[in-house]
Amino acid sequence: MSRVRSFRFLSTQSYHAEAATVTGEAGHERLLADYLDNNPVYDEKMFKRRFRLIKELFKKIANDLEAYHSFFRQSMDARGRRGLTTYQKCTAALRQMGYGTTSDAWDEYLRMSERTTLESMCKFCKCAIEIYGNKYLRKPNLNDIQQLYEAHESKHGFPGMLGSLDCMQWAWFNYRTAWRGQYMRGDHRHPTWLWKQ
Repeated sequence: MSRVRSFRFLSTQSYHAEAATVTGEAGHERLLADYLDNNPVYDEKMFKRRFRLIKELFKKIANDLEAYHSFFRQSMDARGRRGLTTYQKCTAALRQMGYGTTSDAWDEYLRMSERTTLESMCKFCKCAIEIYGNKYLRKPNLNDIQQLYEAHESKHGFPGMLGSLDCMQWAWFNYRTAWRGQYMRGDHRHPTWLWKQ
């Protein structure tokens, strides 16, 4: 009886491992065909809408992460089969952050496990801070502020005030009582709307 159980367990285990490898490659092929090939299914506009950045920037970030950390490099497993690609791991991280979804929401499209998807997002964030933190995640200096003022003036037609009119909290007095909890903040006594220009 124990031999039958162990045989069933081993055959099931090898089946799932083989299926995961095949589907991981299928996920990469689908991602390439949909967005990253020379003639993709979805155009640049759809790529920007779904990834929340342009394709060239996505590829640059993926290449930088691949060069910086071994997790993002495609490697071979013990059986000599290819693992998940850099694009799959970066897509999983960006989609989780861009859409605010859980780590298992993209497993059907990217063919990645929940654990790998979650690990991709954690390592993506950590590596992005380490790679780009000194340049992009710092307080703006006087030169940066001047550039922001000039960009604001060219777009809106008047000298800019950083953050004052592009995004504001407005009091909402004629709100529905059922919606009150959705729009309340702890520092305001009444519901507010966040207006973006």
